[in-house]
Amino acid sequence: MKNRFLKTTIILMIGGCITKILGMIIKIIMTRLVTTEALGLFMMLCPTLILIINLSQAGLPSALAKLIADEDKSTKKLLFSLLPILIIINIILMVIIFILAPYVTNNLLKSKDLYLGMISIALLIPFTSISSIIRSYFFGKSNAFPLTISNIIELVTKLLIYTFYLPIIKDKPISYIICFLILTSIISEIASIVTMLIFLPKNITIQKKDFIPKMSYVRSSLTISIPNTTSRLIGSIGYFFEPIILTNTLKYIGYSTKYITYNYGIINGYVIPLIMMPSFLTTAISQALLPALSKEYAKNNLKAIKRKLKFAIFLSMLIGLFSTFLFTSVPELLLRFIYKTNKGVNFLRVLAPIFFIEYLESPLSVTLEAMGKSTIDMLGILIGTIVKTIALLFFSLFQIGLWSLVIATSLSIITRTTYYFIKINKFLN
Repeated sequence: MKNRFLKTTIILMIGGCITKILGMIIKIIMTRLVTTEALGLFMMLCPTLILIINLSQAGLPSALAKLIADEDKSTKKLLFSLLPILIIINIILMVIIFILAPYVTNNLLKSKDLYLGMISIALLIPFTSISSIIRSYFFGKSNAFPLTISNIIELVTKLLIYTFYLPIIKDKPISYIICFLILTSIISEIASIVTMLIFLPKNITIQKKDFIPKMSYVRSSLTISIPNTTSRLIGSIGYFFEPIILTNTLKYIGYSTKYITYNYGIINGYVIPLIMMPSFLTTAISQALLPALSKEYAKNNLKAIKRKLKFAIFLSMLIGLFSTFLFTSVPELLLRFIYKTNKGVNFLRVLAPIFFIEYLESPLSVTLEAMGKSTIDMLGILIGTIVKTIALLFFSLFQIGLWSLVIATSLSIITRTTYYFIKINKFLN
């Protein structure tokens, strides 16, 4: 078991390193070809995108991965029990988006340039759902290699499209550019799906009876997915309202829409992606940790859980310390090297130490999920979201511009991670 955990972690780390480099190249191409205004508008649409993706998946992929890892249920029957639910959710959500897109873009996000982007998100939904379901199979089996290859193929596809077609479309209206950025994800998701299908076992036979959902499997899945979905929805809803609260409050006290969009694009387009760049390492550790801890918890082996968690936290701390030192020492050099800009230097210096704590959150959250404590995870996200929303609204009135977002984000991270640590320490002791 230990060897499998280490092997999975190493594969995910290597794959994560490759995908992060590819992602960085994609980000460089995008930020250099797309204007800061267009980037800012795209980043304002991203919270809506994340909320919709989380709604479309309903936490079912995570439930599937955990149940497959338990090894006491038929993988094929699990898949066919959950697939009809996912299809129905996707269809309903797509219809809702088509109806509400004009209102959301014009009245909440205050930009008609985002309408085509909203429609593009609706088209993206089924592809992300299919991809996540297949990924959950490999996560449950602790088979990291297909996941790594599919991620690389997905990003290479996106890189090629950006390289050849973004220079052609960069001078088009902003609405077309945003639409292009989202529709590119559909093609890259298809490439990822095809890659993963190649790695699926070839000896699987599908019969008519397989299409009949097994209700005990559905109940088990919903028991896991509902708290997980609630957790993600709370975070996603908070993130969805972030640009809405920020835009409306700052406009109310006198800031222009252009100023808000421009600086929001700097923080969410340059600064936070740069800070989160090393997080692929902590994500790899956490992804490898989930099936390993699920198996140990099923055996009630708390000592093994503590040992693996301490190891994961130790590695995450090393990654966080090195990253924080780098981002606070030479922020301008990094911004110029990656994005060819010095915009966001002060934001980067302030946020980097805070995100050191964010690196520790990932293994803590996964441990709660593996132990079946998803409700605690949900409460942590709820508390963090409430803190961030109140802080964002409060500090936005102080006429400090986008520093209100920096302060609100920092308070949310500190509150959430501290809560997780206290709860896990209580359970394991």
